[in-house]
Order: sequence, then C-alpha cells, then structure tokens
Amino acid sequence: MATTSRVPAAVDALLAILRAAPPLAQVRIVDGPEPTNLTDRRRIHIGWSPGAEGAVELEQEFNGAGARTRDERFEIACYAEVRAGDKDMAARRSDVFALVAEVESALRATDAAPTAPTLAGTVLWAELTTGNLTQAQTPEGAQAGLDFTISCRARI
Repeated sequence: MATTSRVPAAVDALLAILRAAPPLAQVRIVDGPEPTNLTDRRRIHIGWSPGAEGAVELEQEFNGAGARTRDERFEIACYAEVRAGDKDMAARRSDVFALVAEVESALRATDAAPTAPTLAGTVLWAELTTGNLTQAQTPEGAQAGLDFTISCRARI
C-alpha cells in the first residue's frame, strides 16, 4: 500500500514510545483530545492542544528532480497538564516542565532505544521544538499546562 504521509505512523510511534517510558508510567498518555477528567492529575495529550487549530500541521514537496520521493515536514501538537488540590502554582509549574522533560528524554537515542529520535524509524528525526505555558487557579486547585510541539522530518 502506498503512503501519502508518515503522520499516522509517527503519531502511533510517539504514543508507543511515551507509554513505554518508565518515568511516565504514572502519567496518562492520551491519543488526541478527551473530556477533562479531574481524577487524572498528570496527563500528556498527543495530537491535541487546547489552542491548536489542528492535531498535526504538515507540508510536503518533491525531494529533487525526477519526483521519485517527497520530503515531509510536520508538527504534532501536544499538551501536558498537571493539577493538584492545593494552590501551589510554583510546584505545578515545576511539575509540568518535569513532565515535558521526560518526553524530551524519551525522544533521545539510548542503548535501549536507539531509534527513539526517528520515532521507531517512521521519520528521519523528531524533536521537541516549541512550548507555551498556561497557569490557572481553579476551584480544584492549581493547574499548569504546557502546549508543546514535536517537529518531524520524513521522506516518502
């Protein structure tokens, strides 16, 4: 079957990598959006962010003369959120950045996961590139969220 994009395989691989990362074992890794669940106090959404216009933004062009292959660049919208029953915003801010640091670590090559930066071979490379912190005091306590982007390059 011919492929017109590496996006579906890359998103699936990113989800699998994060779900298998031991430091994220107690974090809910969500595929896309889902209704807010206040019992999940630590979540990472892949393919969704509250302010994003889309799940993945992509762009393609021919790789060179002859039009045999195409280069694809895409950005996967992601969102990490941490909630607590207290009003300690500094702790929530630190917690959400620690969560995203674990995502970044999971995308680095290691002896145990040499293909992590290529999302298990689905892309040429993937990296965390942008972020945007949001904070709120809610009736349930302090909440910190971090929109972040995983940027990828692939050849199809």
